Amino acid sequence: MSKNWTTDNIPNQKGKTFLVTGANSGLGLGTSKVLASKGAKVIMTARSMNKGHQAIAEMKKEVPNADVTLMQLDLADLSNVKQFTARFKAEYSKLDVLINNAGVMMPNERLETKQGFEGQFGTNHLGHFVLTHGLLEVLENIPGSRIVVLSSLVAKMKKADIYWNDLQFEKSYDKMASYAQSKLANMMFAAELNQKLRTKGSSAMCLMAHPGYTATNLQQHMGLQGRIMNALLAQKIDMGILPTLRAATDPDAKGGEYYGPEKMGNWRGYPVLNEPNPVANERKATQKLWSISERLTETTY
Repeated sequence: MSKNWTTDNIPNQKGKTFLVTGANSGLGLGTSKVLASKGAKVIMTARSMNKGHQAIAEMKKEVPNADVTLMQLDLADLSNVKQFTARFKAEYSKLDVLINNAGVMMPNERLETKQGFEGQFGTNHLGHFVLTHGLLEVLENIPGSRIVVLSSLVAKMKKADIYWNDLQFEKSYDKMASYAQSKLANMMFAAELNQKLRTKGSSAMCLMAHPGYTATNLQQHMGLQGRIMNALLAQKIDMGILPTLRAATDPDAKGGEYYGPEKMGNWRGYPVLNEPNPVANERKATQKLWSISERLTETTY
C-alpha cells in the first residue's frame, strides 16, 4: 500500500450500516458509493426523494449490487427530523456510523428554517444536533460506533466565530460569516459530544472531517469567482471524500480527531490529522453552544 491513505485502505464493511445525510449529490453521494462498494449497507437521506432516486440510479451504474435505501430527511425542519429518527428506529435496531454531511452554503439572502432559525446555522448545526440526539440510542447498541461530523476550511478562517449576540444574523446578514459560524458550530458540537460520550463511558465516538477545497454544487452561490477558484484550485470529489471515509472507517481513528487534506494549508491532498479551531477545545465555549442548542431545539441529551 502507498503511504497515502486512499479507498484501498478501507477494510471490508460487510455487515455494517451507515447513514449519510445529504447523500443525493456531491460529497454525500461520493461517500455513499465508496461505502456501498466496500459491502456496507448505506441509508442515504435526501430532502427531495426525486433527487435521491436519481442519485441511487447513478450509483447502481457504478456499484450494481449496492445495498442502499433512500429515506426522506429535511434538516431545515426539526419536526421532520424527529419524525425521521422515529421512523429510523422503528425500522432499524442498529447503526454503525452516522455521517453528518448535508449542508447549506452561503445563500445570497438570509433564509430561515421551518422553525425560524437562520438557514445555515439551523440546517448545518441545529438539524444535525437533533438528528444525532435521536439516533444516539441505536448507535450505542453497537460497540465502537462512530458519528462523523463534516466541518469546513472556513471554520478556521477570519470570520469563523460564534456570534453570540446575533446567532441568527437578524441584525445584519453576512453569508460568509453565517456559513463560517455554522461550520465552527459543527466542530464544537463534535468535540463536545465526544467529551460527553467519553465521560459517560460510552464506546461510541465522534470524529470530525472536512473536504478541503473540493468542487461541489455547494459553490453555486459564489458566482464567477467561485467558478474560477473551482477550476484552478479545487480537488475532485473522489479526493474530497477521503477525509470523511477515513474518519468513518480507519480502524486506528480515535474520537475527537479531525481529518482533512494534507497539503496547501489543508486545501487539498490525501487525508491526515488536521488541527481543529482552538475554540473547539475550549470547554466553556462548547458547553455554552451546547446548552443554547438544547434550548433552541427543545432537545435534551
